Amino acid sequence: MNIELHHRLSGQKLKKWLSLLEQAGLVQTEEPDVIALVFEGDQLIATGARQENVLKLIAVAADRQGEDLTSRVITALKSEALEQGYRHLFIYTKPQNKWMFSSLFFYPVAQTKSVLLMEDRRDGISTYLKSIPKPGAVGKVGAIIMNANPFTLGHQYLVESAARQCDYVYVFVLSEDKSEFSALDRLNMVRLGTAHLSNVTVTETGPYMISAATFPTYFLKDRDNACEVQCGLDIEIFSKIIAKELSITHRFVGSEPLSAMTDKYNRSLAKHLPENGIAYVEIERKTADQTPISASLVRKLIKSKDAGSLGAFLPESTLNYLKNKDII
Repeated sequence: MNIELHHRLSGQKLKKWLSLLEQAGLVQTEEPDVIALVFEGDQLIATGARQENVLKLIAVAADRQGEDLTSRVITALKSEALEQGYRHLFIYTKPQNKWMFSSLFFYPVAQTKSVLLMEDRRDGISTYLKSIPKPGAVGKVGAIIMNANPFTLGHQYLVESAARQCDYVYVFVLSEDKSEFSALDRLNMVRLGTAHLSNVTVTETGPYMISAATFPTYFLKDRDNACEVQCGLDIEIFSKIIAKELSITHRFVGSEPLSAMTDKYNRSLAKHLPENGIAYVEIERKTADQTPISASLVRKLIKSKDAGSLGAFLPESTLNYLKNKDII
């Protein structure tokens, strides 16, 4: 029995890998960072993969179940991930696989009918929540989750609107570095743009607030329902764990006239958050000369070197930040 690690597959190994995934009901949706293959002779009997800090596409041949092959795959992937600097790993899997991954020292974070999120830290999410400052005894507590790529007048208007309506507001900035602006730059821009609001705390999402761009749907047969499934898990984590710990009563979003996917996501939030005791508040998107303010438009203006138009869409704090970074 031999375990191989590959960054890319081709030829017969690729065919055998895709065949094993198909047998297991899994679908490759994007190329992983690393793929583990377990061979006995020339027969592929087990596999798994890592995409950044998520272990995925774990499958064992039907005639080799019960031989502890999953453990061997996970051990190889965890060792490789540690070498690459990933010290906190997650697995998205079917709920019926909970016992198997629990035996491999993964711990449940949240679960719906369709998906289970597990991590390799026993108290990972509670440790994250303890790191967030809490205001003490307050009544109405709001929350906003944003990417802020970059932070615009629209984002600032949303936060100011929430701050006027609430005793206290948490602004969570997505932590993943999958945007044009780094996670640190986006966090800094939001903090600078909300510094005048004394009842607002800006913090990172960490790995616990799920985005549609990163949620793995490789084990879902109904690809069209992926957004609803992803939103369901997001609501479960947000309402049952995060909002409960931080006493959040309201979640604020901006209206979405530009992205059909985001608008669909907002509709799911509007439907399901109140079922969990959290009010959904949608703020009409701010416009400039009847143009909806969007970060995507700002990025286009930056790329086209049209810095003169940015003042209509960005707060002074963001403009100064970008100038100091020599971005505009």
